[in-house]
Amino acid sequence: MTAPAPRLVAFDLDDTLAPSKSAIDPRMGALLVALAERVTVAIISGGRLEQFTAQVVDRLPAAGPETLANFHLLPACGTQYYRIRPHGIETVYALDLAAGRRAAATAVFEEEARRLGLWEETTWGDVIEDRGSQITFSALGQQAPLDAKAAWDPTGEKRNALSAAVAARLPDLEVRSGGSTSIDVTERGIDKAYGMRRLVEQTGIPLDDMLFVGDRLDPAGNDYPVLAMGVACHAVIGWESTAEFLEGLLPRL
Repeated sequence: MTAPAPRLVAFDLDDTLAPSKSAIDPRMGALLVALAERVTVAIISGGRLEQFTAQVVDRLPAAGPETLANFHLLPACGTQYYRIRPHGIETVYALDLAAGRRAAATAVFEEEARRLGLWEETTWGDVIEDRGSQITFSALGQQAPLDAKAAWDPTGEKRNALSAAVAARLPDLEVRSGGSTSIDVTERGIDKAYGMRRLVEQTGIPLDDMLFVGDRLDPAGNDYPVLAMGVACHAVIGWESTAEFLEGLLPRL
């Protein structure tokens, strides 16, 4: 039996819609606009709004305001929520961590990374980034090249060790692996499942009518909370895999 067509399709960003920190391919841009002409489209990632804008929004092909209004942007795993309007990006909400908690998380990241020998000397951009509602540690810096990131922790052992050490010192906050070299800290209980629940509130579309597409749906991955909450999910390996899936999905919508 063919599964019912979704009314909302949500995506991870890095390594699902585009390579890490890179702009979407024109093929993906065309597919996203075609999808938004048919259903609601959401992007949920640990990245900040500027990353969503540079990687996706600014790279979309020309589309009318009604189509663009079908995009929902949820940076920092849904602790921030934005819509695309004719006048620009509109804030629905942004739930920032208190300044003292952000400062504590920043200090703990550096201390534990140094203790574990994971504080790298050669980096590209900021290693620790304050995203307001989220603190993100990127072992090689925010702008590290893809080959360096892929080689740094292929088994996830380094990220798991640092995540555990940081979590032990920040028991009141959520600590989880993000991308291939990153770890995110947010309020307790904040993950991509939280973002999906906020989508229900904002769109009125029930979880049963949603589909999530991501590259880290394994139990250790940051997309797994969406699968665990019972939302229909489709696993991909890179943006090309996502593009092929969408090319098969669009005729059904």
